[in-house]
Amino acid sequence: MLPRGTPRPRGTHHSGRLTPTGSSWQTTTTWKASTDPQFIAKMQRVLELYDTPPADGRVVCVDEFGRSISSPARERLAPSLFPAPAAGHLQPLRRRVHMLAALDLATGKIYYRIRKRKRWREFLALLKTLRARWPGETLYVVLDNFSPHKHPNVWAWAEANKVELVFLPTYGSWLNWIESEFAALRYFALNGTDHRSHDEQNAAISAYIRWHNARAEPKTAFASESPIRTWTQYPAKAA
Repeated sequence: MLPRGTPRPRGTHHSGRLTPTGSSWQTTTTWKASTDPQFIAKMQRVLELYDTPPADGRVVCVDEFGRSISSPARERLAPSLFPAPAAGHLQPLRRRVHMLAALDLATGKIYYRIRKRKRWREFLALLKTLRARWPGETLYVVLDNFSPHKHPNVWAWAEANKVELVFLPTYGSWLNWIESEFAALRYFALNGTDHRSHDEQNAAISAYIRWHNARAEPKTAFASESPIRTWTQYPAKAA
């Protein structure tokens, strides 16, 4: 078992099976252990950036807020085909959109955009926006191993524009500080909702982000009392 208080990457999934009387659904919760041989080194690099941001630049956490930004009014599409989902985890038949977001640790503010796709092109466009917002500073971008983040065109542009891509360990998304902000966004803006249109949903998200940014403070003391601070190896056999 992991030590008490250790972050646990988890996921909730819906699965279905056919029966003689129709279909039945089960919800399972999973925990994925990392097999990244460089887990500790990568984690320490991220924690170092969080604890002591470099004087020559700015640390920004980036991620995509995926399935939670889905086709509104699910029930009007095909209600009989889906189980009742957890709020904020809708599974649409079409028109899914995606939120690409960045958390600036120096101010605690969130910057985002909503797009129909989340390919390397959309990700690179976000990086270019961040680069223009803070010219002259080195940007240290903390991010996961999503394949568009590693596209050759992204790497080439980042290297040429003073942007260092700091990748999290595999299955280490819980180390990304923006995840806690996504949890708050889901709780305050999306849980229990079924917006009639994407415009209506986007307005709710925008209102929350404006409220958050008006009250934002610099991000400090990430997991300062967590057992991860003493890890010398990843407890890969933990269950």
